[in-house]
Amino acid sequence: MRWLIPIFLYLLLEVYAFQVIRTVTKNQLIQIGYLVLSLAILGYVIYIFANYDRSVGPNKYTLRASAMLLLTLVPKLILVLFIFGEDIIRVCVAGYTYLTNTFFEGTATQYLPDRREFISKLAIGVAAIPFVGLLHGIFRGKYNFKVISHVLYFDDLPEVFDGFRITQISDIHSGSFDDPEKIEYAVDLINEQETDLLLFTGDIVNTMAKEMDDWVDTFKRIKTPEHGKYSVLGNHDYGEYVTWDSEAEKEANFQAIKDIHNKIDFNLLLNDSAFVEKDGERLAVIGVENWGHNFKKAGDLAKASEKVAKEDFKILLSHDPSHWEYEVKKHDDHFHLTLSGHTHGFQFGIEIPGLVRWSPVQYVYKQWAGMYNEMGRYLNVNRGFGFHAFPGRVGIWPEITLIELRKGSEPS
Repeated sequence: MRWLIPIFLYLLLEVYAFQVIRTVTKNQLIQIGYLVLSLAILGYVIYIFANYDRSVGPNKYTLRASAMLLLTLVPKLILVLFIFGEDIIRVCVAGYTYLTNTFFEGTATQYLPDRREFISKLAIGVAAIPFVGLLHGIFRGKYNFKVISHVLYFDDLPEVFDGFRITQISDIHSGSFDDPEKIEYAVDLINEQETDLLLFTGDIVNTMAKEMDDWVDTFKRIKTPEHGKYSVLGNHDYGEYVTWDSEAEKEANFQAIKDIHNKIDFNLLLNDSAFVEKDGERLAVIGVENWGHNFKKAGDLAKASEKVAKEDFKILLSHDPSHWEYEVKKHDDHFHLTLSGHTHGFQFGIEIPGLVRWSPVQYVYKQWAGMYNEMGRYLNVNRGFGFHAFPGRVGIWPEITLIELRKGSEPS
């Protein structure tokens, strides 16, 4: 029963969108072919999600179904917007014609004007833009890795760390990968940065520890910088989005996920901290478990900071950026730099430096991608290494972040 309303709305959308096809072409073979293809895709999507196994979680079939759904749904929504707009005008014209005919004895016999072929062709042209964008995102965009660099200035940075370089990656989601060569390339890109410290901010899998089985050797190739590799957990690492036969099975999976970090030479911080030392000075690397305003709150900032002095320069790893918004940025202890991920930038948006920066996720997260600064406290929200739910990225590319710490004030 839960499928009836979505199916009805989709079919209503389909009927409306089909009016565009009928207006553009009178060829019945094309019209029938369009309907058969649309219904076949709808049937496939319904079959996949109706048979979704909550004990397994997302897989290549659900990713493919979500891709097919978006590829058909988004263009049709645009078609309907155009046709609905035209229908408003047609109804207004029909009303005016009817009133004129009634009160002034006009000669018009057809009150509702025909659809204009030009509008339908224009609608198809506009709808083709997101369709092509989604196709690119599925086949190219999801592995279009970008290195995004930031230089941050701090008056209280210890002198010996002036020029210290940090690489951040986040949201690996290994269960979604389908191209080993592209992942090997991304690992090489990480290694090319030659940084002093490498930090990973959670979501190593979608759900199951076994998702990493085929990728451990690949990620173990990430070089360990002079000052180490540290990591934290993300919301997907707790295995809470599937149904387990027992609590013991869930706990075994969780332990296996934590063990992965050691297998790929990362030091997993579970509400704990470590120090990066250089020439008698130090930086504190603090790692909390997941803390999300709308997600699991396992993070304990006080516990994670127990070994850290108030005057220490602090780098905080916290998967969900809402933690910074609700707890970190106004904390009595000054956390100089917080590194997060989680949002993926919705894997969809428009980013043109200096002109446009938009994604639907900005209506959910105040800090959703890139670097933020309030009261001298910085937050970087990494756009994510992998992808989840939708097997692609449109306008929001997978990110490797490079951050250089500098002592002093930012040049004006």
